[in-house]
Amino acid sequence: MLFKPVSHSAWGRKLWFVRHGNRLDFVQPAWFTTALYPYDPPLCPAGHHQAQELGDRLAPETIHHIFTSPFLRTIQTGHYCAQRLNLPLRLEPGLGEWQNPHWMTRPPLTHPKAFLRQNFIHIDWRYQEKYLPDYPENAAQVQRRTIQTLKQLLKSYSGNLLLIGHKIPLGICLNYLLGTDQTISPDVCALNQLVNLGDRWLWQRQNETHFLTDPGVKVAP
Repeated sequence: MLFKPVSHSAWGRKLWFVRHGNRLDFVQPAWFTTALYPYDPPLCPAGHHQAQELGDRLAPETIHHIFTSPFLRTIQTGHYCAQRLNLPLRLEPGLGEWQNPHWMTRPPLTHPKAFLRQNFIHIDWRYQEKYLPDYPENAAQVQRRTIQTLKQLLKSYSGNLLLIGHKIPLGICLNYLLGTDQTISPDVCALNQLVNLGDRWLWQRQNETHFLTDPGVKVAP
């Protein structure tokens, strides 16, 4: 069993897990062939709209910290949330995409800091990352680094956390905390919320998308 009980002092703590909005390369596959950072696609227009609606949905919630994968689509998604919640955005590589060699033929090059500094004012550049993934990663490696990252974040930061990432790492996080080994596939910008009950975590919101006018992954015909 993966689950390890947490202390009673964490009673009522809430964790939010959100996958990024829809990707540009899903709706414009040709983008990949000419992109400078082909493994770091931005959101498509529909993805930006999903992320805006996500930020609006989370605005009234009590969230104390936001952590996001350092890939552009997650940063863009987190940017809308940081704006609405008035919180810094902390980039954590340990929450990044699975560096699967079947998906990526070389280590994924992400957009440089100069570009991010110019476009995303909410990023906290003082934050020290917890984990740096290695390329290539197999299934056991991505599971290990994701769980290690999650444990470090829970230990280092109190209060309610919002984690914005990718389908596989988010599924690993949810399985670890719930003590399960099921196939969990978060939809884009869907809400998954866990609440701590002292000796276990309750999956209070599961893949909620009712606040999105155009939910789901969109792909080119």
